Amino acid sequence: MRIKDVAREAGVSTATVSHVINNTKYVTDVTRERVLRAIKSCNYYANAHARTLASGRSNIIGLLVSDISNPFFPELVKSIEDAAFECGYNVILVNTNYDAKRAADYVRRLIELNVAGVALMTTELDSNLIDELASRKVPVVFHNVGTTGERMSDVRVDYASGIEEAVKHLVTLGHQRIAHIAGPRRFRSAGIRRQAFLDSVARNLPGAPTPAIYEGDFKFDGGRRAASEILADRERHTAVLAANDLMALGAMHEFRSSGLSIPRDISLVGFDDITFAALSNPPLTTVCSPRVVIGRKAIEALMATIKHSAPSGEQVQVRTYLVIRGTTARPTQKVAVKPARSSRISSAKT
Repeated sequence: MRIKDVAREAGVSTATVSHVINNTKYVTDVTRERVLRAIKSCNYYANAHARTLASGRSNIIGLLVSDISNPFFPELVKSIEDAAFECGYNVILVNTNYDAKRAADYVRRLIELNVAGVALMTTELDSNLIDELASRKVPVVFHNVGTTGERMSDVRVDYASGIEEAVKHLVTLGHQRIAHIAGPRRFRSAGIRRQAFLDSVARNLPGAPTPAIYEGDFKFDGGRRAASEILADRERHTAVLAANDLMALGAMHEFRSSGLSIPRDISLVGFDDITFAALSNPPLTTVCSPRVVIGRKAIEALMATIKHSAPSGEQVQVRTYLVIRGTTARPTQKVAVKPARSSRISSAKT
């Protein structure tokens, strides 16, 4: 069936049918209902390809995430997909595997598909890609890139607020030696969390030595490697704050394998509050980065530039907060640590 058949059945013009389908112009409720009945009666399906050719844009949003195996991202993807569906858009998901070159290649492929917009929920990004997106006038929303402009929005997560709560919680319990397992230096979000940790420790433990920072990779094994270095260090740490939950869970595994009890011997705090955080033994104290809020805010910002032709994008703030569970407690006076199995595991300490 063609759109002309629907128009004939409903007794309206093809333009009116098009406006009802695409929601591009006001149509009275009575007429809209008549058109919808005709669409159902004719078993009509709009030709998405033809609609894309006519409008220059599809109803598809390209979504890029760094690592779909990280439980943080499926929850974010679900939130974005739900919000996009409510707005009448579909989502194409691609996984960059923390590779900026791969991310740039995916974005170019999505542009070739005439996507309506792009949601770059990644930690890695080539600066040249931002310039290309701007020149192509593709609506885009970033995740913690800090760039806004024409058709460009940024959802900025306030990492510092949650990290401040976490450090204050540990200091209140009596911890003086708090280490940090950081994300890779090349990622902006990891750098922000690292600096927020250092600033918070300086505020809450004035006069204390600069805390130790161990390099991780945002993955489970990276947390294990960093924990092995912490165990091998002569400096005694009573608490550790990891830059994400996967590394915190990896560290928990390594600490327990070395004979430590959590939180009796060492306290541990993660970041993100993924589903597995509440299921660990003991349940992980962590900073919540609310994915549902991030996803909805991202789509709202994207729709503002797609549907309403907003002259410029916006910067949206999302606050983080501490969720206290079972991996933090007052420090003990003495900790017996078995020799760390570090011969096969290395990590850079700064």
